[in-house]
Amino acid sequence: MNKILDLKQIKEAKVNKEAFPFFSVSNVFLNNKITKDLTKDFPEILKGGSFPSESLTAGPSFKKLIEELESKELKQLLESKFNLNLSNSSVVTTVRGISRKRDGKIHSDSKTKLVTVLIYLNEGWEKRTGLLRMLKDSSNIENFLYETPATMGSLIAFKVEPNCWHGYLPYIGKRKSIQLNYLHQDSLLSHRARHKISFLIKKFSSKLGL
Repeated sequence: MNKILDLKQIKEAKVNKEAFPFFSVSNVFLNNKITKDLTKDFPEILKGGSFPSESLTAGPSFKKLIEELESKELKQLLESKFNLNLSNSSVVTTVRGISRKRDGKIHSDSKTKLVTVLIYLNEGWEKRTGLLRMLKDSSNIENFLYETPATMGSLIAFKVEPNCWHGYLPYIGKRKSIQLNYLHQDSLLSHRARHKISFLIKKFSSKLGL
């Protein structure tokens, strides 16, 4: 299978440092035809929340995309763009398919994380809600630096700092995304344990019809 990610676009993307370092790419895919395969190969997710990528059943193009996101090449690009050393960090990838009313509230990422990368996999997006915003402060969702498209191939990445505030206006429904995080090495076990427990709870609740 051919390459999916256009790393040249990532390399050339300008880092915005006005509040905290982040950059975006409107469509990071090399070949637009791959979008049909990614739509077909996206794992079936019927509940809200984040799911570890390895816990989901997905098609070949989706698995290839995860492989490229977790690659050494992208890691090196992120190191260069954010002036970080990620050699002792661990990568964790999670997937979302459903947005709930309570999702999108303003927050900054946990200090266990070094870098967050988000890529959206929605075929189209006509709504004004559900669009991730990079914010100037922790209290006003309208005071934003950048609003990320939720369309196929839209990518945004940011360095995790105490003030890396982000969020989106509430949206209920299908909202497909992949989140890649580089974690401090000593945070990996607790992070995976937390996601595993969350996944098991969701799986059990699904069987009960909750």
